[in-house]
Amino acid sequence: MSGTTTAAVRLRRRATGAGANRWVVLVVLCVSLLLVALDATVLHVAVPAVTEDLRPGAIELLWIVDVYPLVCASLLILFGTLGDRVGRRRILLLGYALFGVASAVAALAQTAETLILARALLGVGGAMIMPATLSILRQVFPDRRERALAIGIWSAVAAVGAAVGPLLGGFLLEHFWWGAVFLVNIPLMLVSLPVGRLLLPESRGDGGGPWDVVGALMAAVGLFGVVLGVKRLGGGEPPTSPFTLVPLLVGAALLFFFVRRQGRRPHPLVDLRMFRRPAFSTSVGCIVLAMLALVGLELIAAQYLQLVLGLSPLETGLRLLPLTIAAMAAGLAGARMLRRFGPRRMVCFGFCLTAAAVLTLTAMGATDNAGLLLFGFVLLGFGLETTLFGAYESMLSEAPAEQAGGAAAIGETSYQLGAGIGIALLGSVMNAAYAPGLASVPGVPPHASDAAGHSLGEAYEVAGRLGGPAGAALRRAARDSFVHGLHVTLLVSAGLLLLGAVMALRLPRIMQCGEESAEVELPAPREAEKPRVVVAALDVRDAAP
Repeated sequence: MSGTTTAAVRLRRRATGAGANRWVVLVVLCVSLLLVALDATVLHVAVPAVTEDLRPGAIELLWIVDVYPLVCASLLILFGTLGDRVGRRRILLLGYALFGVASAVAALAQTAETLILARALLGVGGAMIMPATLSILRQVFPDRRERALAIGIWSAVAAVGAAVGPLLGGFLLEHFWWGAVFLVNIPLMLVSLPVGRLLLPESRGDGGGPWDVVGALMAAVGLFGVVLGVKRLGGGEPPTSPFTLVPLLVGAALLFFFVRRQGRRPHPLVDLRMFRRPAFSTSVGCIVLAMLALVGLELIAAQYLQLVLGLSPLETGLRLLPLTIAAMAAGLAGARMLRRFGPRRMVCFGFCLTAAAVLTLTAMGATDNAGLLLFGFVLLGFGLETTLFGAYESMLSEAPAEQAGGAAAIGETSYQLGAGIGIALLGSVMNAAYAPGLASVPGVPPHASDAAGHSLGEAYEVAGRLGGPAGAALRRAARDSFVHGLHVTLLVSAGLLLLGAVMALRLPRIMQCGEESAEVELPAPREAEKPRVVVAALDVRDAAP
């Protein structure tokens, strides 16, 4: 790279606030992400305590758990694109404030309705924080090689938050009441607000034309309906139920008209021309497929560890911890792998490694094999994070800088949709493979077999009520059917992952490290002094540190 190009990069870093403090900015953004990731999982272990204290009904309990991810996924595009218009730091700081207030309301909630409202507000705050962190990261790291390292650290922190959430929640519940799982957010937010205001640079897109308020609301309501319908399918609700079908159809229709509206507007909310770029559209598809194949599988694996092997929740969390550690390692090593191998080979390798891990886990049986599970979970965590890192980095680098908020929102929405569809799809596959094995268990009446076919937990309850040889036979048959269903689900998941590996062949072969086209404007030199600036795409060999 020429000295002139290097000088231009330095000038741009100063102009975006990314100079010597850009790594400090990364620390602030990672703290933001850690809070959101923690809040997504910290409540899981507190559900029994919340149920005992607030006495919510079944529907209220479902909303307490699900309203946070549901609202967050629905509003990502709205707040991601709003940040491009009014300022990403401004949206992020407002998200901090709302997150802190909502955490206090949730901690002090005396009724289920208040807790649901507080969790919904936490979802709004999360939707303001998540795309803003990625878009600011995109702004303060204009050099792709440094940005890849920053995204690796960012994704490793996300893995830490998801893993630490249940462990932190368990610790707090042992020493305090359930509201403490929310109070932990408040001191962190009180620190993050002034630090973020002081250190984070403000950035926004080109701001051309008015912000499409109608389009933003269409996207929010449409995504809410689709995610709600998908979550209900994943919870075992019949697809013909009006409470499942109506949200799905209305949401899909609104998203269809949203896409048409964006294509016709001179200043669209989301520039859908980004999807014409193979690297961008392929990266989004890879994120959806990776989450579709894996998230439902994680839930099934947790059931296997607790209901088949009889492990406690804490033991289950510890068994899954190697998966998180491997994901952290892949995130930290991702920048080097991307420079060395390029997006295409990296994402393909991640998909193939994850498929190999899933196929390895088909050797799981009704008895514990700790070594096999450790090996499979390590491969699974490393492969999944490798895939997601390569896809996220390619998607974010392919999007124009002025569309960073919208691109980040699209990536996060794809993540959420893939997770929801994965739970619904793999859950359906699991049920279809599990239920037939309980149709004719000797000594078990048909109505008991039908009830046992709903889930393994319900089968154990029915077996306990039956007692005697019939109960023991039902329990054994349910366990064996669950293991068989798990094997079938693993094979389907492996097929989806291999499909993702084929899709990833459309990604660029090398990591293009040429400088961005949108450099800061420099004063025009006199004609005789005009330098010739050479901006070249570097091969991965040239990008080695």
